[in-house]
Amino acid sequence: MHRSWSLNKPQKLLKVESSLSPILSLLAVIFEEIVEDCIKCGGLYFFEFISCSAFLLSLLILCVYCTDVYETFGEDKVQRMNFWAMPVIGVCFLLASIVLVATSSGSTIERAAWAFGFLASGAFFAEIITDLFHSWKQNVDRCSENPGNTQSATENQPLNKQS
Repeated sequence: MHRSWSLNKPQKLLKVESSLSPILSLLAVIFEEIVEDCIKCGGLYFFEFISCSAFLLSLLILCVYCTDVYETFGEDKVQRMNFWAMPVIGVCFLLASIVLVATSSGSTIERAAWAFGFLASGAFFAEIITDLFHSWKQNVDRCSENPGNTQSATENQPLNKQS
């Protein structure tokens, strides 16, 4: 059984490309989990919560795009949810990475965790910038296809002119 997708080919490629943010989030979670000792553990726990949440939310959004749920909820609602979720996740991840850097004991594993945190934040921001560019491009294409109702157009002239 072949499933039809509402997304056009470039949008599908962007969503597959956006799977980078869950991968980087997962790597941040893995490195954070293998930290053995921490001096100020509050920053590590905050980073753990944010990185795990970011991973699960981004994975959920990716699953929505790849299943029939996309058609069930509707393209507009899913894109609006994605538009607001990605920057929030990116800002939270950036903040958690900064807090981890500030409270880190300097171990190599902690450095790897916050490095992947910063990379994941960048991936979330890149995804929202890509979505904004795609949305802007669609609006420009729509405006050029439908220039409006012009009075000089042949379609607007009466078929039978009365003299």
